[in-house]
Amino acid sequence: MKWIQIIVQIFILYGFSFIGEMIHRTLHLLIPGNVLGLLLLLLCLSLKLFKLDWIEQGAGFLIAFLPLLFVPAMIGIMNYPSLLSKQGVLLFFIVFISTIMTVVAAGHASQLLEKSRQKRKDEQKA
Repeated sequence: MKWIQIIVQIFILYGFSFIGEMIHRTLHLLIPGNVLGLLLLLLCLSLKLFKLDWIEQGAGFLIAFLPLLFVPAMIGIMNYPSLLSKQGVLLFFIVFISTIMTVVAAGHASQLLEKSRQKRKDEQKA
C-alpha cells in the first residue's frame, strides 16, 4: 500500500510540472515550465489548498534518487578533460565564489526570518 501511495504522490508532483509546462507553452513565458510548476506547488502549499502530507513521501523518494541525475554531468566532464585543463582554475574560482555568495545570502535570509519570527512571538506575548 505504501508503494502505491508513493507512486500517486509522484504523479501529483508530475501533474504540477505538467501544468507549469502548459502555462509556459501557452503564455510563452521566459520562466521554464518546471519552475512554474514548482512555484504553483509552493503557492498551493502556502495557501493551504494542498497538504504537505499529500506529496511528502513521493518527494522524499525522488530526492533519494537525486544524485543519479548528476552522473551524466560527471561523465560529460570526464569526456572533455581539456576543458578542465585550460579553464579549470577559472571554473573552480567561479564555483567557489558562487557557493560563498549563496551561503552568505542564505545565512542572512535565515537570520532575517528568525528575527521577524521572534519579533512576532514577543508581540503575541505582550
